[in-house]
Amino acid sequence: MNKSEILKIVGKRIKEMRESKGLSQVDLVGRMQGEIDPTNISRIESGRTNPTVFTIFRIAEALEVQPKDLLDVSNVKEL
Repeated sequence: MNKSEILKIVGKRIKEMRESKGLSQVDLVGRMQGEIDPTNISRIESGRTNPTVFTIFRIAEALEVQPKDLLDVSNVKEL
């Protein structure tokens, strides 16, 4: 699995969790500690940017999940 595939998988997982909680990208940003631009969430969810560990932590916290839930790519079969 290459970097691009991993970023897309993690981004897809973030988007799915966000949508399952009925949150928009702006809502997610509002729940996050510190400042982040909503367009950055869009780039993360589409796999176009590599979020820092701290950003993953803040997203997980805002979604009320563990960071490992966002990062587990072990059982992924397709994008």
